Amino acid sequence: MSDWKSVLKADPTAWLLGDDNPSVRYLTLVDILEKPANDPEVVRAGKEIMSSGAVPGILDKMDDRGCWENPDAFYTAKYRGTVWQLIILSALAADGKDERIAKACEFLLENSQDRGSGGFSMHRSARAGGGRPSEVIPCLTGNMIHSLIRLGYLRDPRLRRGVDWITRCQRFDDNSAFPPQGGPYDRYEICWGKHTCHMGVVKTLKALAEIPPADRSAEIERTLREGAEYLLKHHIFKKSHDLSRVSKPGWLRFGFPLMYQTDILEILQILTQLGYHDERMQEAVDVVLRTQDAQGTWKLASTFNGRFQVNIEAKGKPGKFVTLNALKILKKYYG
Repeated sequence: MSDWKSVLKADPTAWLLGDDNPSVRYLTLVDILEKPANDPEVVRAGKEIMSSGAVPGILDKMDDRGCWENPDAFYTAKYRGTVWQLIILSALAADGKDERIAKACEFLLENSQDRGSGGFSMHRSARAGGGRPSEVIPCLTGNMIHSLIRLGYLRDPRLRRGVDWITRCQRFDDNSAFPPQGGPYDRYEICWGKHTCHMGVVKTLKALAEIPPADRSAEIERTLREGAEYLLKHHIFKKSHDLSRVSKPGWLRFGFPLMYQTDILEILQILTQLGYHDERMQEAVDVVLRTQDAQGTWKLASTFNGRFQVNIEAKGKPGKFVTLNALKILKKYYG
């Protein structure tokens, strides 16, 4: 189908380009209208992200150490700590060249990344520095790598060590009778039990998908293929051993930002970004199509507003971010 907008009940692009949300305006210009980075509108929208809206509100609450809340609670202060602010800032297309954002990135690399394995940990190691090796988890590692790439750290050797952790450690088995043994698999049942953690798969795959194809090693490509097949085997949101059952109903309620949780929009974005157009995606795509309203928008059904540093959009109302994400999926899937 060449005219992908024919699947829409209405075209919300003009609404997304409104001046009230500079991040959505910028991303719509780039991802939907495909305007180049040096286009005057794109340049102006990028500057507005840093001067109005949620981004300056978040940065105003950062302290001089490059963190939010208690420095030692960079992960456990959900969702007001430093980890979560970097996830949000990257999703809002904030400028990683901003010295405050760069300082926060360096704080996380210094305090959360395990210096031995390269993965990212929930707590700092008081004895050795860096992240605590016993608390490295896949969803955090994936979120941090994805966010750091978007904030300009693609070429940083520390980020590459985190990528290596994913290609070396991330599992894609499905209720295996013989799960891997030893570290890191013997630490957290919820992350490393008999069944691979779905959120861990999504976030680590999301991180690797952000790496440009020309920069992907054979190990990265292999991991992407295995991860994509894992998600496709589940038809995105079903139980792979009983495809008549939904894995988690919450995955059908679209949210932004998602933190360590996921939904079908995020999973479909990853797969379409990687170029997949597989029949096992169709049920999830149909859910996306079915839930648009007469104006061609999608409601923000899930949010942690009230637990963020700055609230982002209103629950139950048409959401610009989820609408933009739905359009990106449909554009790639039907384009």
